Amino acid sequence: MAFVQFSRVSLAFGDRDILKDVSLNLAAGSRAALAGANGAGKSTLMKVIAGKIHSDSGDRAVQKGCRISYLPQSGIVHRGKTLREEVETAYSGILLYIAKMEELGSELEKCNGEPAAEAIGRGSPPVNSRTKSLLEEYHRLQEEIENSGFYRREAAIAQVLSGLGFSPRDMDRETGEFSGGWQMRIALAKALLENPDIMLLDEPTNYLDIEARNWLQGWLQSFPGGCLLVSHDRYFLDVTINEVYEIFQGNLKRYAGNYSAYEKIRAAELESLVKRYEAQQEEIEKTEALIRRFRYKASKAAFAQELVKRLEKMERIEIPENLKKIHITFPPPPHSGRVALTLENIGKSYGDRPVLSGLDLTIEAGERLLVAGPNGAGKTTLLRIVAGGDADYSGGMKYGAGVAAGYFSQDAAESLSGSETVEQYIEADAPTHLFPKVRGMLGAFLFRGDDVFKPLSVLSGGEKSRLALLKMLLKPMNLLILDEPTNHLDLQSKDILLDCLKAFAGTIIFVSHDRMFMEALATKTLGLQPGSHRLYYGGYAYYLDRMAQGAGNLPEDSLNAPPQRRAEPDVPREANPEPAPARADSLPRAILVKAGEPPPLSASERRDHEKQRQAVIRRLQRQEADILKELEHLERAKVHLEEEISRPEVYSSGEKTKAIRIKLDENTAAAHAKSLEWEAKAQEIEAALKAQG
Repeated sequence: MAFVQFSRVSLAFGDRDILKDVSLNLAAGSRAALAGANGAGKSTLMKVIAGKIHSDSGDRAVQKGCRISYLPQSGIVHRGKTLREEVETAYSGILLYIAKMEELGSELEKCNGEPAAEAIGRGSPPVNSRTKSLLEEYHRLQEEIENSGFYRREAAIAQVLSGLGFSPRDMDRETGEFSGGWQMRIALAKALLENPDIMLLDEPTNYLDIEARNWLQGWLQSFPGGCLLVSHDRYFLDVTINEVYEIFQGNLKRYAGNYSAYEKIRAAELESLVKRYEAQQEEIEKTEALIRRFRYKASKAAFAQELVKRLEKMERIEIPENLKKIHITFPPPPHSGRVALTLENIGKSYGDRPVLSGLDLTIEAGERLLVAGPNGAGKTTLLRIVAGGDADYSGGMKYGAGVAAGYFSQDAAESLSGSETVEQYIEADAPTHLFPKVRGMLGAFLFRGDDVFKPLSVLSGGEKSRLALLKMLLKPMNLLILDEPTNHLDLQSKDILLDCLKAFAGTIIFVSHDRMFMEALATKTLGLQPGSHRLYYGGYAYYLDRMAQGAGNLPEDSLNAPPQRRAEPDVPREANPEPAPARADSLPRAILVKAGEPPPLSASERRDHEKQRQAVIRRLQRQEADILKELEHLERAKVHLEEEISRPEVYSSGEKTKAIRIKLDENTAAAHAKSLEWEAKAQEIEAALKAQG
C-alpha cells in the first residue's frame, strides 16, 4: 500500500518555528483535512510533504513508486497549449513508462532472440536472472500504465473538465485566454487526472462554484488513494474527510472524525486554553503588583525577590492572535422605506443567448436574499444590474425611499493600487468613532501585525478583495449587494463576517458558494436558470429540498412556506462582578486603631498590645507562606499534567485526553482561588504593618 510518512520533522524560518517535531502518516484511503490559523504553516507543511521544500530535521519516508500530486493555493499560469493539450500533460509520466517499456522490450529481444511480446505471451521460463528481472520490470510498468487510465484518458478528461465547469467549446481554446480562477481549475483538473496515490490539495474550492464543488466532493469520495485537504468550506470538508490534523504553534495533532466533530472538540480545548491563559495573565498582573508594592521595603525585599523568581520560572501560556476574541461592528444603516428594491420584467442577453428574462421581484427592507443557480445562470449579472453597474438591460429597476446601496463584486480588487498603506486606505473613509477599532477590523479580515503597513501595490488578489470588502462595510448603507464575499476568508473571518451580517438591520442580496454561509444567512432564495427564475420563501436548504422534489415544475411557492423570521441579535449578559478586595476594617481589631483618640495605655498594656500585634503579623505571614507553597504545588502539578497530555499515547486517546483536561481545569480553578486568597492575605499583612507604624 502506497504511503507517505513523516517522523519528528522540524522547520524554522529565521527565529520562528513553523514545524516542531511533526509526525504524520498518509496512506491509500486516507481522508484528512489540514487545519490551523492563517499563517500557521499549512501550505508550508503541504510543500514539505510534496518534497517541494526540505525540512531542517526529521525523517521523510515515501514508499517506492508512490506518486504524489500537489495543488498549491494559487500562482499557476498556463500558456502555449490548448486546454485539451494542457490537461493531457497529466499523463506525461505514463509516456515515460511507455518509452521505458519499449526499451525493455528491445532488451528482452536481445536476450531471447525473439520479440518480447511473444516471449511474454508464451510464458516460457526465463533462462537467466537478467531476463527474469527485465520481465518483472516490464510487467510492473504494464500494470502501472493500465491502472493509470491512460488508454481511457479521453473519457476521463471530458468527465473532469465538464465537472469543473468547462464547456466542450473550451477544449481548443488557448490556455492563456483563461482568467486566474480558471487557470487554477486547469491545475486542479491535471492533479485529478494524474490519478496519484497521494493527493495534496491546498484550497481547491477557492475558485469553484457550488456545482463544481459538489462534483469534486463526489470525485473525492470515490478516489481510492489518500488525500490531504486544506479548505475554508466547512460543508465540503464534512462530506469528504474523516480525520483532521491541526497545526497549532508549530505542533501537529490528529483528531478523528469529520470537520464539525473536530471543531466541537477543539472549541472545548481552546476554551480551556483561553481560560488558563486569562487566569495566568491575571495571576501575573497581581504578582507584578505585589512586587511593585514590596520591592522597596526592606522588610519584604526577600519576599519580593521570591515573587520575581516565581514569575521567571513560570511557563507562559501563549495564544495566537486568531484566538483572541474579535468583535467588530459596522455603522448602523440609515432608515429606509418598507420596500428596498423593485424589479420589473428584467431581461438581459449576451448576443443571442438570453440570461435573464421577465424577472419580476420585490424585496422588502430587512430581507436576506440568496441568488442561487448553476454557473452561467446570470447570478453575477443580476447583482451588477441591481448595483447599477450594468445599464444594458430591458425592464425597470427602482430603489425604495431612502435606500443607500453598497456593492462588493468579484473583481473589486482590480481598482486597488498605489503606495497608500492598508491602514491608511481603510482610515481614509472610516467614520471617526471607528478609528480606534480599525486595527481590530483589519485583523478580522486577516491583516495582522505588519500587514497593515503594506502598500496596496504589493497586495495579492485575495488580499485586495478582503480589503475592498472591509472598505465597503465601513460606509453607512441599508442595502448590501455582495458577490462572493467569503472568497479568500478563513473560517474565523467568515464567522466574524457572518455575525456582522446577521446583526445588520438593513437588506442583503448575495451570491455565495459556501454552503454553510448560505444556510446561515439567507431568508429567501431566488433560483436562477438560464432564461428563467423562481422565488423560494426559505433559505438554501429549503431551496435544495424543493429542487429535489421537482420544484422547477411547481408554481411559485409564495404560499407554501411562510417567510422566515429574522433572529434577534444576542444581547451580551452582564459579566459577573469581580470579588471585592479584602477591606482593612475586616482585619482583627487588635491590629487596627479606631478613629479618634485612643484611650491611654500603661507601659505594661502597651507591651502586651505590641506582642499581640507581632503575634498576628507572624500568623498572617505563616498563612501567606502556606498559600505560596500550595500555589507552587499546584503549578508543579499543572506542569506535570501538561507534559502528560503532550505524550503521543495520551493525546491519541480521546478518553485519556479528556480525563487530563478535567484535571487541568480543576487545577486552574484551584490556582485561581488560591491566588485570590494570597492577594487578600498580602493586603492583610500590609494593613497590619501600617497599623504597627
